[in-house]
Amino acid sequence: VKDCKLTCISGTGFAPFEYIDVTSDSTAPIGFDIDVANEVANRLGLTCEFLPSQDFDTLLPTIAQGGKADVAIAGITIQPDRAKTVDFTDPYYSSNLAVIVKKGSSETLETLNASDKKIACQTGTTGNDWIKESLPNVAEPVALSEVSAGLNGVVSGMYDAYVIDLPVAEKNLSSYADLAILEKIATGEEYGIAVSKDSPALTKAINDVLAQMKSDGTLAKFEAKWLSEPTAAE
Repeated sequence: VKDCKLTCISGTGFAPFEYIDVTSDSTAPIGFDIDVANEVANRLGLTCEFLPSQDFDTLLPTIAQGGKADVAIAGITIQPDRAKTVDFTDPYYSSNLAVIVKKGSSETLETLNASDKKIACQTGTTGNDWIKESLPNVAEPVALSEVSAGLNGVVSGMYDAYVIDLPVAEKNLSSYADLAILEKIATGEEYGIAVSKDSPALTKAINDVLAQMKSDGTLAKFEAKWLSEPTAAE
């Protein structure tokens, strides 16, 4: 997209993978994915540039359309349906899901599986898919663009539960004393970097770098820095 740059898009409300540190004067995104992208660019002899944050469900269409960004990195789970429109690199992180409820709640997965329950998730995510598959009696998942909206909604009682990636739940709950993880869901989903199908050479180059970063311990170092439970993709 731009000479000598790896132009990236992401959604910066997904701590600890990509977010803005509100305690800092900087508006530059930080997080696990940001470090991965910067290291990939550096090893390719490029400068990493992040465009303004986008909603999660717009990232893959932007890459598929082409012309705006080279890659999307945003805790994106590799899925066959998604791979119809974009290419994915080899996985760089393995994750699970979590179901968040209000602390002290009597809810269980069984009681949540009811038509009168409101279960929120992030728009276009595997959390949405899990709710439909595992809680089929729920009328319809409440899809939200911002993680904070889901968390605040559970605190206020607007939603009975919120489904999000486990590392994101663990990171954010440190700031939400009224919330707790009801259940950790072992999905074993794998994150990949999304690349245009018109750029197979870029996908291969990133794969080569990711393999190097895994073998030399760089990915493990980033996980130790940002994540409470490191689980490098095998």
